[in-house]
Amino acid sequence: MGVKSAERVLEIFELLKDYPDGLTSNEISRMLDYAGSSTFGLVKTLSERGYLLVDENKRYALGAKLIQLGAYASSYLDLNKIAGPILKDLMEKLQETVFMAVLSDEEIVYVAKVDNFRSISTNARLGGRKPIYCTGLGKAFLTFLPEDERDRIIDRIQFLPITENTITDRERLYQQIREFKEMGYAIDNEEIEVGLWCASAPVFNSQGKMEAAVSVSGPTARMKANRQTIVDSLLAATRELSEKMGYIEKKK
Repeated sequence: MGVKSAERVLEIFELLKDYPDGLTSNEISRMLDYAGSSTFGLVKTLSERGYLLVDENKRYALGAKLIQLGAYASSYLDLNKIAGPILKDLMEKLQETVFMAVLSDEEIVYVAKVDNFRSISTNARLGGRKPIYCTGLGKAFLTFLPEDERDRIIDRIQFLPITENTITDRERLYQQIREFKEMGYAIDNEEIEVGLWCASAPVFNSQGKMEAAVSVSGPTARMKANRQTIVDSLLAATRELSEKMGYIEKKK
C-alpha cells in the first residue's frame, strides 16, 4: 500500500469513528472528496480484511480487527449490530427461535430475539428479565464467567421453583455447571417454561470477557431430536460472533 492509500485509510478510520452506524461508500467518498471508484475498492478491501464491518444496507463501520490492534476503543462496536445477521442466519438454518441476552446482577436481559414461523409461544420478550439459575442463557453465564464472579452471583440467588424441572439446589447447580463446561454449552430443560428446551453458548469480547449468551429454543421433543445439529450450529455462530467482537481464542 502506498503512502497516499495509507493516508486515505487513516482518514476513513477517523471519519467512521464519528459515525457508529456507518456510512455508504458514496457518503465516504463525498465527505472526504475522494473518487467514488477508488473509495469503493478501498472500503471493500478493508471490510474483507476485517478492519471495517459492512451491513445489509452497504454501510461501513469500524470493525473488530481494529480492536485487536488497539487502534480504536471497543465502544465503537455495537453488539446487536454485529450479531444481527449471525442470529438471523442461525434461525434460518435451524428454523427455531434464537435469543441473545446480557447479564444484569442475578438476571439475564433479552437484547435480541429472532422468531421463526413455527415458534412456540413464550413469555420471553426484548428487554425482559429472567432468573439466571433456571434459563439456558443464564446458565451459560454461570458456566463461563470467572469462578469468583460466578460464586458471588450464586451466593445471592434465591432459588424458587418455577416448573417441576427447576433446579433449586446449589450443589445440583454446580454439578450442572461442571457438566456444561465440559460440553461447551448450557441447557435449560423445561426449567423456566414447560415444554421449552434450549441450548445456549457464550460470546466473548476482545478482552476475553463474556459479553453475551446466545440460545436456540423450541419444543422439547423437536429440540432433543435435533440436538447435535442445533448445538453444532449454535457453537459455530457464537464462535463467529466472538471473533467479530475481537476475541482471539487461546490455543489449548
